[in-house]
Amino acid sequence: MKKIYYTATFLLTFLISNAQKDFQGMAVYESKTSTSDFKSRMQGNKDITPEMQKMIEDRMKKMFEKTFILNFDKVSSIYKEEEKLEAPGQGGGGMRMMSSMMGGGGTFYKNTKDQAYTVDKEFMGKEFLVKDTLTHYKWKMEGETREIGGYVCYKATAIIPASKTDFRNFRPKKEEDLKKAEEEKKTSFLDQVDLPKEITITAWYTMDIPVNQGPEAYWGLPGLILEVNDGKTTILCSKIVLNPKDKAEIKAPNNGKEVTQKEYDEIVMKKMEEMMEMNGGQGPGGRGGMQIRMGR
Repeated sequence: MKKIYYTATFLLTFLISNAQKDFQGMAVYESKTSTSDFKSRMQGNKDITPEMQKMIEDRMKKMFEKTFILNFDKVSSIYKEEEKLEAPGQGGGGMRMMSSMMGGGGTFYKNTKDQAYTVDKEFMGKEFLVKDTLTHYKWKMEGETREIGGYVCYKATAIIPASKTDFRNFRPKKEEDLKKAEEEKKTSFLDQVDLPKEITITAWYTMDIPVNQGPEAYWGLPGLILEVNDGKTTILCSKIVLNPKDKAEIKAPNNGKEVTQKEYDEIVMKKMEEMMEMNGGQGPGGRGGMQIRMGR
């Protein structure tokens, strides 16, 4: 009897272990960043015609509203922007550069067991492979619940430093502050925009899917993160498929010059400063640094 019992226990453990090993899921996320600050600046600019404003708003929508796919298993995931056909003239270097600065344009691989990530990025015509340690979010469990797509979700918050190379964190400075910066001969790109020191992250996760994964770099909660908000950007899960018929290959990208996150950030900031100098200290597209050229 003992032999039969131990054999049954072994088979059950083996089956559970294999089921966990083969487990995989797919989640679709819609990312949207508020552009109200930029729209108000355009409305106050007499040099921008209604036609130009419409064109800029359409291109801003393309940059600030994106769809991403997260494929995940028990310990790893890949997060990538949904591929769409580019309209003629819409796939220029400026658009790709801005996309890479707003959470898109590459494959973001996370391995929570190794607590490491790898993401491939294209910036200024060069391929980079950013490899570094995952951020350890100091999540605070808030005790609130809500339902997202039929899943019971729990609220958690964390405070993190604002990234200087994530364009979504930038706020256009007020006109009087821009004039003051010019008078003081401040030509740094960061002197032309407001960047908060810290950002409060609000996440909603479900323990019905017990993996510590989430969109972009977010992770570390006892369930899949279905929504995350940083004040300006909201990333919301719109679809979940558990154990899909067609399994995705979840592996780290390997193309590009290997750099750390700090090294990549320094490269980006240096190039932005160079663009400032090329435009007479007025930013990539004009005074205030907010008129970004997009397209060819």
